[in-house]
Amino acid sequence: MVDYQGKNVVIIGLGITGLSCVHFFLARGVVPRVMDTREVPPGVDKLPANVECHSGSLNNSWLQAADLIVASPGIALATPQLQQAAENSIEIVGDIELFCREADAPIVAITGSNGKSTVTSLVGEMAKVAGISVGVGGNIGTPALSLLNAGHRLYVLELSSFQLETTSSLEATAATVLNISEDHMDRYPLGLDQYREAKLKIYHNAKNCIVNVQDALTLPANHTLGECISFGLNSGDYFFDTQKRVLVAKGKELLDVNEMHLTGQHNYLNGLAALALADAVNIPRSACLQVLKEYTGLAHRFELVLFNNGVRWINDSKATNVGSTEAALNGLHVDGNIYLLLGGDGKSADFSPLKQYIAADNYRLYCFGRDGKALADMAPEKSVLTETMEQSLRQIAPQLKAGDMVLLSPACASLDQFKSFEQRGTVFAQLAQELG
Repeated sequence: MVDYQGKNVVIIGLGITGLSCVHFFLARGVVPRVMDTREVPPGVDKLPANVECHSGSLNNSWLQAADLIVASPGIALATPQLQQAAENSIEIVGDIELFCREADAPIVAITGSNGKSTVTSLVGEMAKVAGISVGVGGNIGTPALSLLNAGHRLYVLELSSFQLETTSSLEATAATVLNISEDHMDRYPLGLDQYREAKLKIYHNAKNCIVNVQDALTLPANHTLGECISFGLNSGDYFFDTQKRVLVAKGKELLDVNEMHLTGQHNYLNGLAALALADAVNIPRSACLQVLKEYTGLAHRFELVLFNNGVRWINDSKATNVGSTEAALNGLHVDGNIYLLLGGDGKSADFSPLKQYIAADNYRLYCFGRDGKALADMAPEKSVLTETMEQSLRQIAPQLKAGDMVLLSPACASLDQFKSFEQRGTVFAQLAQELG
């Protein structure tokens, strides 16, 4: 337990995570001050009356007078006011660091450019089915601090690169970086290596490091493959046998993937990663296999929202980066045409890795939003550029035939036209019901 008594604590960012930080300090007899760059921050109405709040900008005088700054993942450490605070030796942490200092049960920690929410949910479900009291949260659902003091015997945390930047006390029993591909390049001006360095912090002091054989970037610094637990295609401690189409763990065939609700090569790898993590914290194998058979997936992640007249409408709105869209397209077999919806805010990413997939004859691209033109320019002869996703869908609908697929896997963030990727996916699902 860390004693925060007498500390001048400033929290940057409200919302549910910011509020969890406020309550964390109040419970320890410390009244923090809060600031948020938004004029009317979400959750400001839930702040106790004795907590001062500055909104609409960063209050630099508060920051430079602080003993401890708790920064939201949404604010870059490169922000001048935070750089000034760091130069003044003011400690800057995030909510995950506060959590790790207090955690009283083993932690499973999961990051990666893609698939981390699915794997986090899978491991959480495996623990629940086994009768283990488990707290699941972090970058998904419940803020980590809200999981403390609830009698949990295990914590399963999804962690973003932004959260890991401000975390130094994590000692996970099992940790994984599922994969690394370009994302948030607008936050990482030095490129992929800088982003990767943030992700790899998850392995610091971890008892078991679980890595992707297919992605050398997931290997911890100064480790060999043999020092880690591995998963992959056709090789690794846990692997998907692409010929037999079975999941194999430590030489033993465990599960025919036809028994799983989750489909696609990327989801079989997600299942293997979850299995490796669960084994590392001694979740019984029977519970793990039951979950792998029964788990239907998360909303907005390659989710079948309509199957009508032989046409599948797939909502993969969570594909907010190129790597996630690649994962959806890799090994995708469709009898008819694939009407692929791409667009939004590409966050300065390079879209060219998609070219190898969309080169297939049965792809038709419908591109929209801020980076729609850049996406359409990859294959002008098979692309249609519209302003909005709805316009694209209304053009696609009259062309559809049995065997076709309409796939929203946009490779971009949604915030240029939607409140969130969830809202984008919900609008897609509503339009599928109307048009399909």
